[in-house]
Amino acid sequence: MANTSPPPPSRWATLTVASANVLNLAQPGRHFYDGQDPYSQNEFERKVEWLGERFRVLNADVLAVQEVWDEVALRAAIARSGLQYGTVAVPGAENGPGQHGAQGTPRVGLVTRLKVESLQSIADFPAAAVVQVPGLGPHTRFERPPLLATLRMKHGQEIGVITAHLKSKRPKFLQDASGKTLEDTEDPTVQALGSLRSLLMRAGEALALRLKVVELLHRTRLPLIVMGDFNDGPHSVTTQLIAATSQVAYDKGARDNALFSAWDVQGEAALRRDVAYSHIHQGYPEVLDQVLVSEEFVATSRAAIGDVRRVEVFNDHLHEGRDRSRSDHGFVRALLRLKLPDVPV
Repeated sequence: MANTSPPPPSRWATLTVASANVLNLAQPGRHFYDGQDPYSQNEFERKVEWLGERFRVLNADVLAVQEVWDEVALRAAIARSGLQYGTVAVPGAENGPGQHGAQGTPRVGLVTRLKVESLQSIADFPAAAVVQVPGLGPHTRFERPPLLATLRMKHGQEIGVITAHLKSKRPKFLQDASGKTLEDTEDPTVQALGSLRSLLMRAGEALALRLKVVELLHRTRLPLIVMGDFNDGPHSVTTQLIAATSQVAYDKGARDNALFSAWDVQGEAALRRDVAYSHIHQGYPEVLDQVLVSEEFVATSRAAIGDVRRVEVFNDHLHEGRDRSRSDHGFVRALLRLKLPDVPV
């Protein structure tokens, strides 16, 4: 007689990922931007205490951070959380003998409990992504190099994580070698040209990131998560340059190289709050901080080996007034699942 017993239920491993723009996290007394005073010891203590409490609430297995000037300052904030992490890394912002943190612009970092197989800071564009910027010439490098990590979960599954912080929309004005602005920043024509420069630079960064995504995903089964501050919305041209989600509607084969907004593909039972913005600019809410996933996390995909259970945006502090001891971005957290291997019967 045939065995008609149902197959055993699927077993799952959970993975919590989060993205946090920590707003100029630097050591006390350390100069980071012209026109901004260094943090006093008291300001620094308030900032790392605030961040530590937010990190404790997020309790992420993988935390992608942006705007870190000093790795040691991030380590202080993580210590305040009371959580244990095996890796806290901010390439380019290290502190130690001969190392003085990030210079010129803050860096992105990764904090994780997972085993780190590799960690790579991606600075240079491939030749195909180089763009010409008026007045500046070829834009060939990321201002804030994204960080590519290969991580391994306890059950052996390998995942890829990219932390990104793309060029802001703030106008890019021409400067001399000493950093002095060479243009009339009050001139509307100059302002428009500066905004165009920023857009072109961000587009070049988005294309360079897209080419790395294709390299990682094309004809592979690597689950990939790309998260961070994109400085643009989910449906913007630059975000779609990275994700290419819209192409899936016309070509199902495009799923192999596409990324999907975790917010859009989260489970049907997830509570979809209508206040998912992560930044407020001049009174208008924006979604700048995003979590994108490959089709391996899309439940309806034939290539799925996991799914997105829910996505949450922690943004209440955006209404507490401007205070640099806090962040001016909301933090985004996604709960993912990956199938565990079947147990032999």
